[in-house]
Amino acid sequence: MTLNQKNIGFALTGSFCTYDKVFLQIEKLVEEKANVVPIFSNFSQMTDTRFGKAKDFFDRAKSITGKDPVTTIVEAERIGPNHMLDLVIIAPCTGNSLAKLANGITDSPVLMAAKSHLRNEKPVVVAVSTNDSLGANLKNIGLLMNAKNLYFVPFGQDNYKMKPKSMVANFELIIPTLEAALDGKQLQPVILAPH
Repeated sequence: MTLNQKNIGFALTGSFCTYDKVFLQIEKLVEEKANVVPIFSNFSQMTDTRFGKAKDFFDRAKSITGKDPVTTIVEAERIGPNHMLDLVIIAPCTGNSLAKLANGITDSPVLMAAKSHLRNEKPVVVAVSTNDSLGANLKNIGLLMNAKNLYFVPFGQDNYKMKPKSMVANFELIIPTLEAALDGKQLQPVILAPH
């Protein structure tokens, strides 16, 4: 399915080391003529790191999409009742957000956006980026893999020698994953060879 004119909520959580790759995909979505609405978690909108300043990321998202990012739970809650989006993607999705999503916790704009959107039985896509995918978060990945209307950007171990439990999505596969999710399908294979 084409993404042309699709309304896509692009939600960012705090795996800041992946932001360069993620923002390239936001740009590609806009080039595909998708209507992209940025959504920032609490931490992503206020945390400065060695990978960049929160304000710069916020401004960049607004500049690329032409839209003010969603930054509060109140704004995010409106997504479902107002049928604002066709799809929500959480990219990157940290282990913290992954665990909360799997357990129904909605204490950030990103998690509320996902919950509010899921009530309409529309797709939510997760792009994992966590050092404990094969540790404490493996059970949460399993729960979400089995959940209705939840899809994963294919992911694999990113540094199995130094971080054997870490897995990260292949962000280059975001667009094909979104297209498949809109057709109700999971892009395969989900688990990739180490990269």
